[in-house]
Amino acid sequence: MHSREEDQDGVMVYREESFNFPPARGRDGIEFRPDGTFIEWAIGAGDNQQGIKGRWEAADSSHVRITFDGSRPARSMEIVQVDGQVLKVR
Repeated sequence: MHSREEDQDGVMVYREESFNFPPARGRDGIEFRPDGTFIEWAIGAGDNQQGIKGRWEAADSSHVRITFDGSRPARSMEIVQVDGQVLKVR
């Protein structure tokens, strides 16, 4: 889930859903599944999460390319840091 309170200098911070986040009106998030499925969790009506499916693949050692079906544009993310506690992307 997006820990937007920790974002800085264009780097977005994501943490496990079980993290003790401060109160917020909904949280967006991203999910990278081992089978190449990517899910962008958007905040929908009533602050409920809505999953938007796509695919991810490694572009190089620090970038992933994400594609979606339909009219949603593809994008690239730079992995700044990843470990058991945090994912930071630009």
